[in-house]
Amino acid sequence: MIYEDYFKKEINNLNFNFLSEELKDFIPIISGNFLQDKVLFSNFWRKVNQEKILFKERKIIDKKSIHDVNEFCCITKKIFLNTYSSYIYRKITNDLKKNIRLESLCFEANNIVPSLLPTPQDILSENKLFLKEKEGLEIQQGIFLSAILQNEEEGIHLCKSMLLPLDIAEEKIEEFETNGKVDFNGAIVESFNDYDLVTLNNPDFLNAEDNRTLLSLEAAIDIAISSKKNNICVLRGSKVSHPKYKNKNIFGAGINLTHLYEGKIPFLWYITRDMGAVSKVLRGHPNKNFSLENSLFPHKNKIWFAGLETFAIGGGCQYLLVMDHIIADKNSYMTLPARKEGIIPGAANLRLWRFVGNRMARQAIQHGLKIESNSINGKKICDELINIEDMDKVIDKRVKDFKNSGLVGASYNKRALVLGEESINQFRAYMSVYCHDQAYCHFSKDLINNLEKYWHKAKDKN
Repeated sequence: MIYEDYFKKEINNLNFNFLSEELKDFIPIISGNFLQDKVLFSNFWRKVNQEKILFKERKIIDKKSIHDVNEFCCITKKIFLNTYSSYIYRKITNDLKKNIRLESLCFEANNIVPSLLPTPQDILSENKLFLKEKEGLEIQQGIFLSAILQNEEEGIHLCKSMLLPLDIAEEKIEEFETNGKVDFNGAIVESFNDYDLVTLNNPDFLNAEDNRTLLSLEAAIDIAISSKKNNICVLRGSKVSHPKYKNKNIFGAGINLTHLYEGKIPFLWYITRDMGAVSKVLRGHPNKNFSLENSLFPHKNKIWFAGLETFAIGGGCQYLLVMDHIIADKNSYMTLPARKEGIIPGAANLRLWRFVGNRMARQAIQHGLKIESNSINGKKICDELINIEDMDKVIDKRVKDFKNSGLVGASYNKRALVLGEESINQFRAYMSVYCHDQAYCHFSKDLINNLEKYWHKAKDKN
């Protein structure tokens, strides 16, 4: 049994002796026969869940024991998925003929393998709890997506599915072409003479990103990419309501830490964001009928500018790393505090080193280095520095400069640059690791402790 040593080592420090003899003695043997193994593993997971629920109802199981029994199941799911993830994905997608987003994928998986992942009701119940009160059932989703993405063909197919326009965007494109504006309640897309503007709009939280902005921002980006009028898009943050930043635009404050602590941000939020909105700024929309990076059938893509005002923290900084041109307020700054919080800063680990080098990237990610836009490292990320009050004027001028030189060459140069810097296969491999590791980070004690130690203390001061 190729997994025997791994299995014994992983369960060595787990306590699940309260389970029935049948379950605690379970051995995850892979026969190579999917139907046979599906029955064996599914029955095990179902029975474990039934016993766990019974123990919880009787209040005879503590939080540590719940964690251990869930991790016991996760270990067996890794073993199962390492063999069968490709087969499961192909069954769900009709042998890659059907495009399905990862949110739906995680719920359809149980139709192929019962009890493989949490049900919609399980997730609904979990998301009513504060983060520290949750069981961490969504870790199983991270394991599942990691297993899918480690398969090259299936993983790239999922990347393609996540690059297709959202239904809510396609429903609004005609309205945008007619009226020149759509407000998605969290993000706004507007048409100007020479460019389309996408504005992150969460003013009560300093333009932090959360469940309210997730699909709103992606839909706004979809419309900007799909728009027939302009070939240049601009991303900015709206003015915020906080008295400290009165009448100031803020590019982005990263993940909404209040909502994160309160359990209002599900695990899939991270993956949806990076494979959806952020990736679309970099890669655009693929042709549904052809493979990604097909030389003869380019993606529908645009040139993206960013107007960096005040600061770009965390996720805000992550967006800068996929931009074609960044116009920055000379007093602005960028940070990636995710490690200090206890999580991974999206795909910044994949991208930041290309701008500032390996050592500076490690300092920013591992040690919270603040990068002033008007510094040596800041100038490696930002293309030009301006007075904040000149932002509108400079964006208009720079867009016109781009257009006057023609955009065909700019578009194809972007395609070549993206291919050389970060192929879709590199991104797929990174996201496979990210899905697994971020799931464990999201439910770690470190994240809870850091939020309570740093975020709430800072919040109380304000």
